Amino acid sequence: MNAHSSSADDALRPAVPRDAMLARRAVSLIFFLNGASFCAILPRYPELVESIGLSNTAFGLAVGLGPLGGLLAGLFAARLMSRFGSARTSVAFQLLASTSHLAIYVSGSWLWLTAALLLAQAADALTDISMNAHGMRVERRYRRSIMNSYHGWWSLGAVLGGLLGAAAAQVGLPLWAQGVASLIVFGALVLGSYRFLLPGDDSTERAPVAPTDGAGGASSDSPAGPSAASAAEVPPVAPAGRRIAGMGLRSLGLVAALGMVLVFAGSTEDAGNTWGALFMRSTFEATPFLAGMAFVALQGAQTIGRFTGDAIVDRLGDRVTARVGALIALVGMSIALLLPSPATALLGFAAAGWGIATLFPAAFRTADNLPGVPSGVGITVVGWFARLGFFLTPPLVGALADALTLRYALWLVPIYALGILAFSGVLSTRRTAAQG
Repeated sequence: MNAHSSSADDALRPAVPRDAMLARRAVSLIFFLNGASFCAILPRYPELVESIGLSNTAFGLAVGLGPLGGLLAGLFAARLMSRFGSARTSVAFQLLASTSHLAIYVSGSWLWLTAALLLAQAADALTDISMNAHGMRVERRYRRSIMNSYHGWWSLGAVLGGLLGAAAAQVGLPLWAQGVASLIVFGALVLGSYRFLLPGDDSTERAPVAPTDGAGGASSDSPAGPSAASAAEVPPVAPAGRRIAGMGLRSLGLVAALGMVLVFAGSTEDAGNTWGALFMRSTFEATPFLAGMAFVALQGAQTIGRFTGDAIVDRLGDRVTARVGALIALVGMSIALLLPSPATALLGFAAAGWGIATLFPAAFRTADNLPGVPSGVGITVVGWFARLGFFLTPPLVGALADALTLRYALWLVPIYALGILAFSGVLSTRRTAAQG
C-alpha cells in the first residue's frame, strides 16, 4: 500500500464517537488490571513452593488443576453476558479475581493453593471472555482493528505486575502484604472503569445483513464491520442441520481449530508464567529478581508484539503473522535450551512471547465474527479451549521436570510452536484491496 492510498484511507475513515474512545480506554484498563493482578503473583511462586514444601510435580498439579475452574466457569460466560451484559460481567469478575488472588498469596497448604487457583481461574475466565466481547463492541464502533492493542495493555499490565512481584520478592515484602495492596489498588481501579463502558445490549453494534446495490454488491451505505484482515475466510453458512450450541458442525469445527491455536499459545505462555522463575532459580541459581525476569522477558516481548500487531496483521494477515511468530518462538527457545545461560534463557522466553503475541486477539476476533455462530458463543468456546492449555501442560511439565530436569521439560515449548503452525491455516490470509 502506498502513501497516497494510506492517506486516502485515513481521510475516508469515519470519526470515532467520544463514548467509543472512552470505552476503549476503560476496556484497555480492565485488560491491564487483569494482567497485572495475577502476574504479580508469578515471581513469588518459588517462595510459595518452598514455604508449603511442594515438589515440582505437586506444584505443577496445583497450577494445572486451577484452570478447571476456568473450564467450568467459561461454560456460563455467554449466559451471564446475555443476562447482565459484558460490561457488568467483566468488572464484577475482575473484582472477584483480585479477591481470590489474596487467597493465593496466603496459601498454607497444597489443598489451599489449589482451591485458591481454582477460584481465581474461574473468575479470570469470565473476565477474559467478557472483556474481549466488550472490546469487540468497541472495535465495531471504530470500524478498524484495535483488538491487538487491548491485549497489548494486558501484556503491559503483566509486565508491570511481574516487575512489582519480582521487586517485592527481592526486598522480602510479606506475601500477605502484597496481596492486600493488590486487592485495594486493582479493585478500586476496575470499579472506576465501569462508568465509561458502553451501555445497552451487546449486539447493539452488530451490523445487519448488508443490503445489495442491485448488482449483487453491498450497498455503500450499509454499516461497516471489522476489517476483513481480521476475519477468517469462511464459506457461506451451510443449510441448517445438526447444531451444537447454536452452531452447525462446520462452524463448530472452525471454532475448535481456532481453539487449538490458543491451546498451544496458552501452553507457551504458561512456560514463562509458571516455570520461568523456577527454571532460572534451578538452572542458574539466579537471584529472586533475575529469576522473575524470565516471565518479564516473555511478557515484555509480547507487549511490543501486541502494540505493533494491528499494523502487522493489516499488512500480512493473521495466518502469515502466526506462522512467522511460531518459527521465531521455535528457534528462540531451541537456542535457549541448547545453549543454556541466563542471557540465552531470557532471549528464548522473549522469542516465545513475541511469537504468540497476536494469537489470542486474532482467534477471539475471528470466532466472534464467524457466520452462523450466535453472539457470544464463538468467543466463549474459543476461550474455553484456551484454558485447556493452561490445564493440561503444568502437570506435564512438572512431571517431566522431576523425571528429567526443568530444562528438558521445557523442550515442549518448541513442540507447541509446531502445533501453532499445524492449526494456523484457520486464520485469515493477507488483506486485499478489494477487502478494503
